[in-house]
Amino acid sequence: MTFPQITATVLAVVSLLTSAMNLSAGGAKGLGEPGALKSLRIDTGRVKNGAFLLAGRDAWQQLQVAGVFASGPERDLTRGVTFSTTPAGIVKIDAAGLVTPLQEGKATITATHKGITADVDVNVTNLIDDIPVHFANQVVPLFTKYGCNAGGCHGKASGQNGFKLSLLGFEPEEDYEYVVKENRGRRILPSAPAHSMLLLKASGGMAHGGGKKIDPASAPYRIMLRWVEQGTPYGRASDPTVTGIDVFPGERLLDLNSQQQLTVIARMSDGSTVDVTRLSQFETNERELAQVDESGLISTKNLPGIVAVMARYQTHVAVFRALIPLGAPVAKLPAAKNFIDEQVYRQLQKLGLPPSELCDDGTFLRRVTIDIAGRLPTLDETRAFLADKDADRHAKLVDRLLASADYADLFASKWSAVLRNRRATAKEDARPTIAFHGWIREALDKNVPFDQFVRGVLTAKGEAIKSPPVIWYREVKDVAAQVEDVSQLFLGQRIACAKCHHHPLEKWNQQDYWSLAAFFTRVEVKAPKNVKNKGKKNKGPAGPAPSWVVNLKAGKAQATNPKTNAVVQPAGLAGPALSIPTDEDPRAKLVDWMADPKNPYFARTLANRYWKHFMGRGLVEPEDDLRATNPATNPELLDALARSFVDSKFDLKKLIRVICTSNAYRLSALPNAHNADDRQNYSRFLPRRLNAEILFDAIDAVTLTRPAFKGVPVGTRAVKLPDNQFESYFLSVFGRPDFASACECERSSDSSLAQSLHLMNSVELAKKVAGERARKLASDKRPLDERLGELYLVALSRTPSTAELTRMRSYLEARPASQGWEDLLWAVLNTKEFLYNH
Repeated sequence: MTFPQITATVLAVVSLLTSAMNLSAGGAKGLGEPGALKSLRIDTGRVKNGAFLLAGRDAWQQLQVAGVFASGPERDLTRGVTFSTTPAGIVKIDAAGLVTPLQEGKATITATHKGITADVDVNVTNLIDDIPVHFANQVVPLFTKYGCNAGGCHGKASGQNGFKLSLLGFEPEEDYEYVVKENRGRRILPSAPAHSMLLLKASGGMAHGGGKKIDPASAPYRIMLRWVEQGTPYGRASDPTVTGIDVFPGERLLDLNSQQQLTVIARMSDGSTVDVTRLSQFETNERELAQVDESGLISTKNLPGIVAVMARYQTHVAVFRALIPLGAPVAKLPAAKNFIDEQVYRQLQKLGLPPSELCDDGTFLRRVTIDIAGRLPTLDETRAFLADKDADRHAKLVDRLLASADYADLFASKWSAVLRNRRATAKEDARPTIAFHGWIREALDKNVPFDQFVRGVLTAKGEAIKSPPVIWYREVKDVAAQVEDVSQLFLGQRIACAKCHHHPLEKWNQQDYWSLAAFFTRVEVKAPKNVKNKGKKNKGPAGPAPSWVVNLKAGKAQATNPKTNAVVQPAGLAGPALSIPTDEDPRAKLVDWMADPKNPYFARTLANRYWKHFMGRGLVEPEDDLRATNPATNPELLDALARSFVDSKFDLKKLIRVICTSNAYRLSALPNAHNADDRQNYSRFLPRRLNAEILFDAIDAVTLTRPAFKGVPVGTRAVKLPDNQFESYFLSVFGRPDFASACECERSSDSSLAQSLHLMNSVELAKKVAGERARKLASDKRPLDERLGELYLVALSRTPSTAELTRMRSYLEARPASQGWEDLLWAVLNTKEFLYNH
């Protein structure tokens, strides 16, 4: 046939899922009117004995003034109050609430707003006998704050323009050598400190590729100048060190288009505290919702949601979390089916974000069948479910799908990808890959507890043909790859950075990395040797094909920290060091630690990964990056999911069942007047394009095409392929993963022009459209409306509307039967309603 040129008339035949107008901010009231101001409170995060201390010429304290109102939450009034001091002349306070010393003594600071006041005392010392600047505590954090030691500047491995710093200041001893002693100390000019190259370049007084970084009138500049004036001291071994930081407040409800000042306090080893707000680096995880400046001032925008702001000082990080409510009334909520609904609804009510209504049965049937079984519902399944009036029909459908072979097929494909079950080329022996895929599928079909599944992979040994999980080690041959895959896949920790330096966004350092690596140091991975048949042509094969082999080497499980050359014993992250007997598999001890009910990573990571599979977005994004500086949008829900998973003894099917039987999962994808922009709080179902394999199979199911991939039996669905070495342009263009890493980000669900062109113009799709389904519909003698209804039930799991029937009937009656049905079939396959799970 000539591929149909679809006109506007044809495109109007079927309904499309249209994008709703952006109405999220319409009618929003945020926190609403606060009512009358009742009282003020001045917060410093460090008041001791009724006063805070300013010690040293360039000490400071960031004040926060909270307003307590008759109704509603507290609000930040720091920039709206009037400050005064008694007596005058002891300290200076700017409009942002930053207190700096003028002379030694004691004073009382008063904040006044609308006739209401609050006081705090301050004690100023060490202006005459100045305190030496501490290089690691005060100078190095400035390099981090202004990006000097970032990976794109002087912190990269080779440095920048002859000047190198340790990445993010994690090695201050090395930085001291670079700054003070390298190149005969040319960066420091003790006789004229202000003319030191270090200061001139940073302040714009000398040509600098990074531009001007520091204002000469600022406190950070004065700290560096005093440090040079004092003779560039490093600090004494007895000086207090930073043990951790806190950000104040830790969490707060913020209004739309409002501001919140943060204060960062360092806890010192001698029990004292220091305000390090102006030495800290800030970063927000949702720039669409809020931004933060270098002083720690957060400015929210006109969108509701949840935003986290990370504060980094030295190697320490802390997080502030803000909830920005829409403020709409949430009066009508679907009944709560389980704890998931309770936690989702709690947050929606807190944010004033009304959810969409529940979806209809046809939509739910299609959605859950795609998500659990990786396929479209059959015609019989659709008719039966739409006719079913049982109150428990949704839960029973979930149970049927979980018991089906299709569930195991879909999730075997998912786990095969992240467990890197792939051949290097299509010509490589496929038997080990097929065996590992089969092992994964069988474990899922039998519902093997997840901790046992992980144990089977990590402790695999012997030949791959006899022990299929050995194939995991084919792609992770060395200790580093094993550590990093295990951490990312099963613990949600991207620990690769800590191999060479302290993790920039987490607490993990090289000791943590190599402690985890010690569990794998006895693993020996042997690649198969090529075996060639040296006999004559008629003698047949030489014997069984060679296989990958994993053994445990003799000796003790331990690693060496390359930075310190110290021997490191095996230990879980933040866990105790273990001395493992040489006759025990250290990998089993690692799994013991992971599967401990108290482990803070294992259950949470899997729960978050599966939540994203079904809800379209993880509670933490990316789904395998569960660091402290990347908090969940709903921490209580993630904790509850993890507890439920642990209590079920790591039952994967139970976890899926509790998600899919919640009303949160059943919410419609159609937005209401308030939630079109919500992608964090699950106020509606998030539509997403069908994965490549599912879409390929769905088109085949609708057109009645039998797939034919080379190397597997005809009729093998794409979702059942063991790896990605089965040639298909369709699967490639629609984002099939490469099976090359532990990250699910390899799979692309984005839409592209190439995809649209392929669906519109490909010869492959044209042949399918002109195939058995179109011929059957054209030759069928049933009434036209009945055949059109069947097409909709097969492709969309619903019946067409009266208007759709009228348009389609009119189109078919004006054309030859075969061409008309092919056109309609093609049009349906190109609708968003078909291409998306919604």
